[in-house]
Amino acid sequence: MYGLTNYRNNENSIFNPFKDFFGGLFSDDMSENSCRTDIRDEGDRYIIESELPGFNKEDISVDISDGYMTVSAEHSTENEEKDDKGNYIRRERSYGSFSRSFDISDVDADHISAEYKNGVLEMILPKTQTTKPETRRLTVG
Repeated sequence: MYGLTNYRNNENSIFNPFKDFFGGLFSDDMSENSCRTDIRDEGDRYIIESELPGFNKEDISVDISDGYMTVSAEHSTENEEKDDKGNYIRRERSYGSFSRSFDISDVDADHISAEYKNGVLEMILPKTQTTKPETRRLTVG
């Protein structure tokens, strides 16, 4: 669960040739395609809280595949420089996207739940039930 894998969207890298100039030194958790995420271990479950301000619930998807849970969000609006009243001088918030994957190999994937409220996506991931190995003594013959 602690193995976090960030997804990098390199579609627009041609527009920013200096994006990886410092070898990704500043691009991990605070990159434009990332979000702030807290992960808590509560014994029998993990709680993941991800900040996704500006997104609607319909913009967010959570996919589970091959032991990974991928949270992604995308929204876009028409990118015109004016609104109905013609008041915009410049508009930069017309598109936003984010994607991040989490290793859920020790999680009961069938019972994961998620709720989005006030710009925060909260996911509850119950851990798989592990049984302690039985200890027994063999008779030496």
